[in-house]
Amino acid sequence: MNLSVTNPPQTMTATNNHCQSPILGSLTGWSLVNHLTCENISSHKNTYLELQLGKMSIHINAKVGEIASIVLMPGDPLRAQFIADNYLKDVTKVSQTRNVLYFTGTYNNTRITVGASGMGCPSIGIYSYELYTEFNVKTIIRIGTCGSYTTQLRFYDLINVQAAASESTFAKHAWGYEEELQICQGSVFDSINQVAASSNIPLKTGNIHSSDVFYSKTEGTPALALKYNCDAVEMESFALFANARHLNKNAACLLTVTDIIPTHERLSATEREQALLPMMNLALDTACSL
Repeated sequence: MNLSVTNPPQTMTATNNHCQSPILGSLTGWSLVNHLTCENISSHKNTYLELQLGKMSIHINAKVGEIASIVLMPGDPLRAQFIADNYLKDVTKVSQTRNVLYFTGTYNNTRITVGASGMGCPSIGIYSYELYTEFNVKTIIRIGTCGSYTTQLRFYDLINVQAAASESTFAKHAWGYEEELQICQGSVFDSINQVAASSNIPLKTGNIHSSDVFYSKTEGTPALALKYNCDAVEMESFALFANARHLNKNAACLLTVTDIIPTHERLSATEREQALLPMMNLALDTACSL
């Protein structure tokens, strides 16, 4: 939104969750800047001005320059904080809107931001898009967990995702992409493979199923996953890859197997914390190699 005024509107009227402003014109409650309501926008003058001047995005309240060109993106905000606390130096918390935490610091002298995506294609679709477009992020590496559709994969296996298949309509509605399969973007996939090989880290590559549902009455491997030879499932990569494709950015995804779906085995919360350390190390080392 490009506004030329220097002061927030002094008078606004609201009818049926609709705002009328002499400056903003007519806006629905959903599209009003940063979800500021007609009743409270005047009390958020600083936020209003920062949005107006392009210093903030809607869902990430960092300022331009506070986010590095490389972002590691777990789903969980507390996992982002864990990485910041245990791996990064000179750390600054740069955003905490909706308690979705972002931190910027250095790892082996490389400036890196780590921040959460939330769960599912819509959520990572929002955060990755704003990072790419509002903060000039060039590369996002998603780091997360997945469930295996096969007993051929075991706990702690690392997967470097080549492509994500999904029933999601995200890519179609956002960018007009009709394909059920979205491919990782840029050379980061290859960089991950190279770093893993040089460090003797066992790494599997292949396609992943990005599902829109976590619970379902249907058992067994979904038809789409069988169609594209997806051995495991998560919920975000499809949208990340689609955004990066549209915006000509880099995107990759590293996953750790924490659930074996056919046998109903799963790691405990404590085991998960330890299981994710090799993935975090590989992602950080890859970021330093870019």
